[in-house]
Amino acid sequence: MAVTGWGVLSAIGTGAEEFSEAWGERRSGRKDVTEMFEQKLPSETACAIPDFDVKAHLGRKGTSFFDRSTALSVVTCKLALEDAGLVRDAKDEETDGGIGLVLGLSSGGPQAMSDFIHEMYTSEKPYLVNPLLFPYAVMNGAASATAIWHNLKGVNATVSGGQMAFLTALRYARNKVRSGYVNAAVAGAVEEFSPTRAWASHQARGAGEERVDLGEGGAFFVLEDAQTVRTAGRGLDAEILAVECGLYGEPGSKDDPAVGMTECIIRALEAAGVAASDVWAVAPSLSGSPKRDRIERVAITAALGTDTPNLLPVKELVGETYSAAGGLQLAALLAEHRRNPERDGAVSLVTSLTSEGMVGVAVVRGWSRATSA
Repeated sequence: MAVTGWGVLSAIGTGAEEFSEAWGERRSGRKDVTEMFEQKLPSETACAIPDFDVKAHLGRKGTSFFDRSTALSVVTCKLALEDAGLVRDAKDEETDGGIGLVLGLSSGGPQAMSDFIHEMYTSEKPYLVNPLLFPYAVMNGAASATAIWHNLKGVNATVSGGQMAFLTALRYARNKVRSGYVNAAVAGAVEEFSPTRAWASHQARGAGEERVDLGEGGAFFVLEDAQTVRTAGRGLDAEILAVECGLYGEPGSKDDPAVGMTECIIRALEAAGVAASDVWAVAPSLSGSPKRDRIERVAITAALGTDTPNLLPVKELVGETYSAAGGLQLAALLAEHRRNPERDGAVSLVTSLTSEGMVGVAVVRGWSRATSA
């Protein structure tokens, strides 16, 4: 499966080019967020995008009621389609064979959900809740709005997976293209920064100094059949050689997730036809969570050997973005290739896991824009 374009919104940059430049310089996305919202926040800093304005990207018409997650999704998808040269209008739906959209999330927009429920309990009878809020409070609202905005008439799906949301969305989208349901699919994931999410995360994660800042953003990737792309003489940014996932038990149990993740990495490398010694880098989901980080480090070392490849500091720069984490990890890998022909053909991994024992890995071969054709 080929990646023929990608778009990203993050605390360190907007769009593939800006993000790649910032990533190359290892800029930190930490910002002061005290002026972002009227509500008090649990922390004065986060890897957020305080100046993000959906109207600056899409215009005022039709965007007034977008919640933050939907706005991030529609804009990031636009950036990916532009990067792939697939900017479309309504007439394209009759000729392109269908472009699908698969979005990874944990749930609907957390702030939209919170606002809707708050109105339901506080409004005067008969509970006059603003109906325009409801579509963005449900899980598939962002994907639906994104597909409508960009005339994506192929399969439309939302995959809930927390930290694993992007890898599961990537696998789902790959299978739809491979099975011929669509000619191309846009696979992505988003996560907003909002007061509701900030406080929920604060309660769940605590405030340990070793934990990375909370973050927000999105990353979308246009997927097409690699052979078809090459036959047409078009360039590609990467090949997705394999995506493997699994669900395991508590650490130390019969289905230890560290053992399971090791097996998952080995299985993915075998499916991709790649030796462990050929892996140049890993974009892990390390975030300062002692339990999850230990599992991931043990698995990477066990699968790839003690002479482990580069571990890219993704969350150190873009923050803990939960559902969007895997997408930003892949974006970091592609940023390493964007302007660097010396790394053409290098193989890397994206690894991820949830606190509940779900693990996943993607095997990626990257190319620079100058030589991928």
